[in-house]
Amino acid sequence: MNDRYDAGYGDDQYELVGYDEYGQPVYRQVPAQQQPQQHYDPYAQQGYGYDPYATGTQQPVQSYDPYASGDTGQQPPTASYDAYGTGTHHQQQVGAHSPPYDPYGRTATSGQQPRVAEQTAYIPQQAGPVEEPVDQERGERDYHTEQFAFVEEPDQDSEDVIDWLAFTENRTERREEAKRRARARVIAVFVVLAIVAAGGVGYLWYAGKLPGLSSTDDKTGTATPVGAQKRDVIVVHLHNTKKGGTSTALLVDNTTTKQGTTVLLPNSLALTGDDGTTTLAKSVDDDGSSGTRDAIDTVLGTEIQGTWRLDTPYLQNLVDLVGNIDVDTNADVPDPDAKSKSAAPLVREGKGQTLSGKTAVAYATYQGSGEAQNAQLERFGQVMQAVLRKLTSDTQGATTTVQTLGMIIEPPLTDKDLGAFLAKLANLAKGGDYKTALLPVQNDGTLSAQASSSVVKDVLGGTAKSPDKDAAVRVSVSNASGTKGNTDKARVVLLNGGFTFLEGGTGSTASSSKVVYADAAHKDDATEVAKTLGLSADAVGKGEVSGNADVSVVLGQDYEPSSG
Repeated sequence: MNDRYDAGYGDDQYELVGYDEYGQPVYRQVPAQQQPQQHYDPYAQQGYGYDPYATGTQQPVQSYDPYASGDTGQQPPTASYDAYGTGTHHQQQVGAHSPPYDPYGRTATSGQQPRVAEQTAYIPQQAGPVEEPVDQERGERDYHTEQFAFVEEPDQDSEDVIDWLAFTENRTERREEAKRRARARVIAVFVVLAIVAAGGVGYLWYAGKLPGLSSTDDKTGTATPVGAQKRDVIVVHLHNTKKGGTSTALLVDNTTTKQGTTVLLPNSLALTGDDGTTTLAKSVDDDGSSGTRDAIDTVLGTEIQGTWRLDTPYLQNLVDLVGNIDVDTNADVPDPDAKSKSAAPLVREGKGQTLSGKTAVAYATYQGSGEAQNAQLERFGQVMQAVLRKLTSDTQGATTTVQTLGMIIEPPLTDKDLGAFLAKLANLAKGGDYKTALLPVQNDGTLSAQASSSVVKDVLGGTAKSPDKDAAVRVSVSNASGTKGNTDKARVVLLNGGFTFLEGGTGSTASSSKVVYADAAHKDDATEVAKTLGLSADAVGKGEVSGNADVSVVLGQDYEPSSG
């Protein structure tokens, strides 16, 4: 670097005198009349220094003290510089008066010293020096921030920066606000889900359906022994007023396990009556509700609270009152009022068939050609469960429905008792805690071991007590003589002979009587029956026996009661 500044300003010459705090060089104009050059010592600690940027022969110069530390012997007057590169006049008396040093190239007027016009060179964008009054006591000036080049007035760029910062700040605030709102929404969703979950758990607890606390655990019998569970049982008899016949079922409400069940009882179930062994169907017709209820309790070990006689017209009205029912039908039911066989069926086979009162009765009582009575009984069970699903579970509402039907309720059951009982079953049926089971009965009407374990014990909580087969020989009598009174006469004779009488109904007229046995073990019993009735030994033979009888008798026109 050259310490002379000759950037094209004519004959004027400049020399480097030092640097300010920010490292910017400071120049001054060299006077026209050459004088001994003053050397620049940036540290001003010695009387003479050198300019590291000067060229040519070095000559004595005035020392530079940046801290204005005072006199230096015989040194001529010098100009001291402060930390910002601004010179301050400091007089030193050494012999004759010398002009003070101005770092900007100006000499102060003092005595006979002529003023030399000098011009200070400036660095681009460096503000010019400002004359400030000298503080005689402090020996330094008062400085203001506007004197320095690094202080700038706000311009358009500064306003743009401020606007950008404001925009960025607003944008950041909007993002933070959006995040806060999102967090609030997420928290709200979790709170709602927690409330719903708590409500669901509370409902399950109230309904007794929580795992470990629900009734399903009790149904296994581990919580409460099967025999100790409490059950409410009502027997219902469906009477077909058009075709005749009955269908019987037990409606069971297990209040311990919260399980409802319809137990279907086949008509061939053997019961023990006052006159010996009989069938369920015969008991309903002959003994009425009270005698049949007691006989069922004896055989199944149950405690039936009441009997509900439901005639088919009342069933039709009940289905209409609940607003029809939906049943998965298993057969096409022909219309009994159809004039031709090709007419469309009254009830079609299929899932989810909607049945009105009339079609529900037709389906519940339908027994196809060649079908066993159990097929019709199962259809009755389907209709009963569908009715319970549609019936209101409100006690008052169910009672009103029962009262609307206008049925005659047999004591000790009342319409309020029946309404409350049906409401409980309706609640179980709606919740899926309801089923239908068929009581397995053997050909002779007695209960099998399967029935004793699966239905009698688990569902009814009882013990099977079928009539003792060795107690008396069961004789079924069918009257084909054409004389109605012969049935009663034969009954009296057989009972007096120690046999159990079973009603076999009335058959087509036959000329001769028959006594039939199915098991060879009952051959002697059949011979004894023929002798008791006054029939010849030729009437005894092996063949099919009806129902649960040991011996079947067909009274023909040759039967003479007086001979028995």
